[in-house]
Amino acid sequence: MANIPLLKNESAPVNQLHIEYDRQNALFEIQLPIIQRFLEAQGRQIAEAYSERAQRVRFTLPDRVIASEGSEPIEVKQSFREQHVGNISDRIARRDVHDTLRQRLTELEQSNDQAIVIAANLIRFASATHMVRNMLPSGRVVIYVPVEEDDIPSVPVNKAMEPESAITASTDAITEEGAAENGRGNLQVPYVPAARRFYLPQWVAFGGNGELLVNSTKEAEAHVASMQHFLNVLFSARSLAPYMVAEDEFEKKRYGMLGQLVNQGRALANHLTNEIISLIKTRASEQSLNRGLSLRLPYFDDQELRIKTYNFVVIPAGRIMFVPAFVIRAALEEQAKIAQDTRFSVSTRRHLLAELQILGEAFKSVDF
Repeated sequence: MANIPLLKNESAPVNQLHIEYDRQNALFEIQLPIIQRFLEAQGRQIAEAYSERAQRVRFTLPDRVIASEGSEPIEVKQSFREQHVGNISDRIARRDVHDTLRQRLTELEQSNDQAIVIAANLIRFASATHMVRNMLPSGRVVIYVPVEEDDIPSVPVNKAMEPESAITASTDAITEEGAAENGRGNLQVPYVPAARRFYLPQWVAFGGNGELLVNSTKEAEAHVASMQHFLNVLFSARSLAPYMVAEDEFEKKRYGMLGQLVNQGRALANHLTNEIISLIKTRASEQSLNRGLSLRLPYFDDQELRIKTYNFVVIPAGRIMFVPAFVIRAALEEQAKIAQDTRFSVSTRRHLLAELQILGEAFKSVDF
């Protein structure tokens, strides 16, 4: 997954992206309404192929465009209107539309024909805009704060206007009005209070104390996958048109979903770690761990935004009787290694160290 984008006020290059976004948005707004609808249809088709990293995509440039406000439309040459991106050699080279489409649009934007340049600009803008505005649901207004020394704010702040009720438990579902459908009234969606603190409550699988709010680990993993896809679409829009980071909707969705994914991804990793601990204890009680033990400890990497595993040996292969102290010692040894490992971000390192501590603590005062 792509790296986390810059915030709006971080540097001068971002200001340039604001200028470019405003320019492209203004260019789109001065087009004739029928051309805008045409561009939106083409953008929808391209956006779906681009976000799914398809091998090929076809699109059509508009037949005419307006170069500046108040000017007459200029014709786009018929021979350039039909565009086909992706061929056999691209598939053999494993180049998808993330590469081929951007290359084709750049070629068109470097044309000596003003109409073609403008048409390509508009196609790029319409495609990226569709990904940001239309392909992803909008969520709640949220505020996150970082855990100490964290790189990413991920702990939702309770709003003063939403106090927890004295007559509801943290596991009680509360209905919240959703978007109304034409002719069908308001949609009532039940969410527990812990979920309602996040950007999109429907993808919240864990409460504030790590408790599972859904029916199974598989369902929790599916929720995390949905959040990853959400951000992948946003980052795809950014890769197609970098100036989209200046779009207000982009920043709202990026902030809302990034904090939620980091929070829930870490909770899922902790949950999986506890499942591993339970499995070890069960197998140890059955005397089935006397031939060695290696672990793949799950953790959430907040730079790649996905669950990864940290692999290490607890007991070497061989006829060695399992003793809980082996797990405690291995956890301490790996903590010492990770504390000096610069491959991890500060927050990912702390998250992984905490999981190793949980692992070690789980086997103190345990007798099989």
